[in-house]
Amino acid sequence: MSISLILATLALAIGSFMNVLDSTIVNVSLSHIAGDFAVSPNQGTWIITSYAVSEAIFLPLVGWMTKRIGVVRQYIWGTLLFTVASMLCGMSFSFSFLLFARVLQGVVGASMIPLSQTLMMTLYPKEKRGMAMGIWSITVIVAPVLGPVIGGFITDNISWRWCFYINLPIGIISSFLVYTIFKKRGYTE
Repeated sequence: MSISLILATLALAIGSFMNVLDSTIVNVSLSHIAGDFAVSPNQGTWIITSYAVSEAIFLPLVGWMTKRIGVVRQYIWGTLLFTVASMLCGMSFSFSFLLFARVLQGVVGASMIPLSQTLMMTLYPKEKRGMAMGIWSITVIVAPVLGPVIGGFITDNISWRWCFYINLPIGIISSFLVYTIFKKRGYTE
C-alpha cells in the first residue's frame, strides 16, 4: 500500500469517526450543559435529539446533492462545515444557539458517512475493497463506544465545550488530506 492510500484511508476514517463520535460524546455532559444554560435535564436531551434527527432528515438528499456538487467537493465542504458547526457549538452563548448549531452539524454532516464510503471504494481495487471497508468500519464501531468515555473525561477535566472543540483539528486534517490526495489522483468532483 502506498503512503497516499494509507493517508486517504486515515483521513476518511477519522472524518467518519468524528461524525459518529458526536452522536454520543455529549451524553454524559448533559447535566453540565443544562446547568450552564439553566434548562431542565429533559430539555438538555434535545442536544442529542436535534443532531440525530437533522442528520436523518438530510441523509436522503445526499445523492441528489452529490450529483450537483461532486463527491469529493461535497465530502470536503460537509466536513469543513461540520467543523465550523462544532466550533459554534463550543462557543454557544445560549441553549437555543447550541440547538441551532447542533442542527447545523446534523444537516452538513449527513453526507460525511456515505461519501467517505464512496471515496474509499474509489481508492481501492475490487479485490481490496472488503479490507478497506473493514478498516473504515472499525472507526464507526469504536466511535460511539468511546464517545461517553472521552466526553466524560473532557467534561470532568476541562469543560463540556471541548467535546465540540475536539472536532476542529480532526475536521481540518481530514478535509486537507482528502483534498490533497484526491487532487493528485485527478478527482476534482
